[in-house]
Amino acid sequence: MLCACAQDRAVAYLLSNADRVAEWPDLLQMAVVDLIRKVCRSQNRANKGRYITIITSLLSTPSTAVVYECAGALVSLSSAPTAVRAAANTYCQLLSSQSDNNVAAAVDVVLFVREIIETNPKLRVSMIQRLIDTFYQIRASRVCSCALWILGEYSLSLSEVESAIATIKQCLGDLPFYTVSDEGEATDSAKPAKAVVNSVTVSSRRPVVLADGTYATQSAATETILTPSVAPGSLASTLNLRSLILSGDFFLAAVVACTLAKLVLRLEEVQPSKVESNKACTGALLIMTSILQLGQSSYLPHPIDNDSYDRIVLCVRLLCNTGDDVRKIWLQSCRQSFAKMLAEKQFRETEEMKAKAQISHAQPDDLIDFYHLKSRKGMSQLELEDEVHDDLKAATGGFTKDADDANKLNRILQLTGFSDPVYAEAFVTVHHYDIVLDVTVINRTKETLQNLCLELATMGDLKLVDRPQNYTLAPESSKQIRANIKVSSTETGVIFGNIVYETSNVMERSVVVLNDIHIDIMDYISPATCADVTFRNMWAEFEWENKVAVNTVIQDEKEFLNHIIKSTNMKCLTPPSALDGECGFLAANLYAKSVFGEDALVNISIEKQHDGKLSGYIRIRSKTQGIALSLGDKITLKQKGGS
Repeated sequence: MLCACAQDRAVAYLLSNADRVAEWPDLLQMAVVDLIRKVCRSQNRANKGRYITIITSLLSTPSTAVVYECAGALVSLSSAPTAVRAAANTYCQLLSSQSDNNVAAAVDVVLFVREIIETNPKLRVSMIQRLIDTFYQIRASRVCSCALWILGEYSLSLSEVESAIATIKQCLGDLPFYTVSDEGEATDSAKPAKAVVNSVTVSSRRPVVLADGTYATQSAATETILTPSVAPGSLASTLNLRSLILSGDFFLAAVVACTLAKLVLRLEEVQPSKVESNKACTGALLIMTSILQLGQSSYLPHPIDNDSYDRIVLCVRLLCNTGDDVRKIWLQSCRQSFAKMLAEKQFRETEEMKAKAQISHAQPDDLIDFYHLKSRKGMSQLELEDEVHDDLKAATGGFTKDADDANKLNRILQLTGFSDPVYAEAFVTVHHYDIVLDVTVINRTKETLQNLCLELATMGDLKLVDRPQNYTLAPESSKQIRANIKVSSTETGVIFGNIVYETSNVMERSVVVLNDIHIDIMDYISPATCADVTFRNMWAEFEWENKVAVNTVIQDEKEFLNHIIKSTNMKCLTPPSALDGECGFLAANLYAKSVFGEDALVNISIEKQHDGKLSGYIRIRSKTQGIALSLGDKITLKQKGGS
């Protein structure tokens, strides 16, 4: 409460009790971190050194939530190598010590470590060594995949490469995962137990008789023991990679194969002994073939997928026959692509900050309107509501621009014809969850219209709030009628209705049918951004898809992409560098978010034909059917280049 009401007093109290902050409860410590962030963002940084001291003292607190927030605050306050090193060590400790109850936080930590290793070359050696020491404690598959990629890309010296290979072998355990010769025997012995088993191995030094009667000559021959199936999440074994692979995670197995391939290729460059390099290559090939053998076993819940199989086979072929061009791709191009991605991300963030800084909300000589000091005498109820609306809009950041006046004319819809006895037009105003219709009704006859009523009905997720009222209109007079409609989802809705009235000459009631009012979906969605991984996860998760064929007169791929972005009010997630050049085809991802928190995903895939026309498809995915269909209708209407 003190931070919100009197920030200066809160800062003074914090500085006077800086030595005792580490003894405070975790809730107060979280408030301290939040206060330091606000103060350093809005005020001068005169006490920046003392704030960093407080944050550093909180890194040793037993609360993991406080430690996580302190590490993030420390990076935002200082870019010094010591501060970055302390934050990175904190993230590594959290990564190794915390359980997988919050896998998302662990993924965020390892992604941060990956970015810090690339942007801070001086910290690479210490962070790689720390990651190798704590790798066996990682239990989440996604975290293991990212950590393996880090080891494969940034293990450069001889000791680092050898330590990384040894760590991976230790986490995989003894090989092979099961023996082909004992498969039938294992199946038979499992029948009396009536339990689903996995064939796991232990080392055996005695000779093994194969199915054809010969003795096994390879040193990797082992005997099979039976263990219960490894369920996802039951990773009590210290061999984290082995447990995950035995549970059927062959994507992680493919990552292991790629990491070993990179490490072996780099070992051939830094290892002077050819014998040691060949020995490491042979061990890596044995691991890869054992994974392929395991993937074709009937003891796992499902066999290996084709993508992972092809990836592992590619690694086997790579180690058997390596060329200079392929070696360059595996050892240099991957990291260069990642560095390029980080540079583009930083460039986009810088451009967005510049764009926000250039926005001028008010000129220096603009008048300041004090709403509460105005006199309300002589103001109508409509004027009072407009004043309140303008004040609320200014308070929430919805500043009016000069171009808005011209856009208001586009929201005026004609509901009846000029020859109808009653002329009506509506001004549609959208306020996120509400739609306000200001309907102007004009009596064009010489008679008085009695019991005039505006009857409205809706289709879609729209709901009328007010009940219709009856009015009396004098000859050639007008009436302003306001109708409020609630919106519950992002879906193109339709409002239709009638104007019913009575006259003294006609006993029956007259009806004038109104034109339909179509609510535009563009009023509810706004451009948004998300990470590529998040986009792919949502794309795989969302079940509603609308596929629209490209049918346009536009012949340039980028021009068509920009037209779709402008028409759908979405943001292109594909970086501009990926769209450079002329290659005859284009693929891009678009993303937007509705005011109701719904996500809209769009993938554009187009190709230029020999005659110059564009062909392809626009695929829309969302969690709800309404937004997918509405966006598809909008794109179909707009893609030809019309306004």
